[in-house]
Amino acid sequence: MADMDGIKDGKDFGLDRPQDKEGFIIKGNAHYDWGLKNRLSRLFNPKTGRTVMLAFDHGYLQGPTSGLERIDLSIVPLIEHADVLMCTRGILRATIPPTINVPIALRATAGSSVLTELSNEAVSVDIDDAIRLGACAMASQIYIGAEYEHKSIMNVSKLINEGQRYGIPTLAVTGVGKEMARDERYFSLATRIAAEIGAHYVKSYFVEEGFERICAGCPVPIVIAGGKKLPELEALEMAYKAIDQGAAGVDMGRNIFQADDPVAMIQAVSHVVHTLEAPEKALQMYNDLKGGN
Repeated sequence: MADMDGIKDGKDFGLDRPQDKEGFIIKGNAHYDWGLKNRLSRLFNPKTGRTVMLAFDHGYLQGPTSGLERIDLSIVPLIEHADVLMCTRGILRATIPPTINVPIALRATAGSSVLTELSNEAVSVDIDDAIRLGACAMASQIYIGAEYEHKSIMNVSKLINEGQRYGIPTLAVTGVGKEMARDERYFSLATRIAAEIGAHYVKSYFVEEGFERICAGCPVPIVIAGGKKLPELEALEMAYKAIDQGAAGVDMGRNIFQADDPVAMIQAVSHVVHTLEAPEKALQMYNDLKGGN
């Protein structure tokens, strides 16, 4: 164990020198097997190295969230515009057409709700079922600093160990408790721990101060969570800033399916992520598409 005395915050993140990808576009994953890299190449667009994940796994904690009352009506029309679907196996089997050709990031943990301690989760999906469902990734929360921190770290580790046997990457999702500061120090800690235990990519939050250093200090890709519903321009600005400062994509839910026109919004977000379109121009695209679908 490293000596805990004299620990100092990192300062030299080499922001002028991007990490060498060694011939593979997905940061930090050049040394894995063909099958795992093939799945990553479906999760991240090989032309841009970025992704727009559509998150609608909220119900496993929150029940029928606004905008997710009827997945078949609200989410299915968006599928063709998403790079990845982030969902639970129950919703996948019950409402998502098996004819789709969009990769699945499968929520693989359960065990808590908004009425209880969120960090008290366990792996709930066997690797066999993930394979049956054709999952391209398995996802689990990692709650650094929470009551069940150890358990959440071991959940992610279990998915990594089992997924590695079959070439299925693991997404570690940085869960944040109500009492935790959403700042550079916390997310630098959480994302780096996730990468150190072997996560192939990490879902985190954008912060105005220090996000570029968070991305530089994490040796695997970071995709940002959309978080709470924002006005459309603010959501597009957040996506733009995150990509510009080193994120490899977004995993948005409410800022897409709760928008006035979700189909237009997911297209505008995709334009920002994959072409780094200016937020104002992306908003104009949203307004031009709005109501015309």
